[in-house]
Amino acid sequence: MFLCDLWQKNKHIIKQFTFGKYERLKSRKLIKQLFSEGKNFSVYPFKIYYLLDENIFDSLKKYSSEKKKIIVQCGVGVSSRNFKKAVDRNRIKRVIRESYRLQKKFLQDILKEKNQQLALFLIYTGKELPEYKMVSDKIELILHRIAKGIA
Repeated sequence: MFLCDLWQKNKHIIKQFTFGKYERLKSRKLIKQLFSEGKNFSVYPFKIYYLLDENIFDSLKKYSSEKKKIIVQCGVGVSSRNFKKAVDRNRIKRVIRESYRLQKKFLQDILKEKNQQLALFLIYTGKELPEYKMVSDKIELILHRIAKGIA
């Protein structure tokens, strides 16, 4: 009984730190639009592409039945030129996604308040395997820079 009550109280806290399939940028059409029409900037060792609008995800038929409105979708990429082994590329992507997952909440709140949607793609351009702390600091800087552009 106690564990069930505790879980119910913390359910909201647990849900805000997820990175589910509706939050992942997977649509080829949207990714193509993001790279052709979106804005970009660099924060070494990342190159960031983003597209900000009110109705970015409305054209996606796949998500039309999704009850909650999608606010942010994020994709991650790592060059196979710099990292030959898939194990290394996958580790870097995993670290980036984890850092983003834990820090995205304030950006979602700003977007919700401004009634905007964001498609975001992070490309790791460094040549060495990153430490989690460095990635976390850079992701925080990136998200704050995007948030400043929204406000």
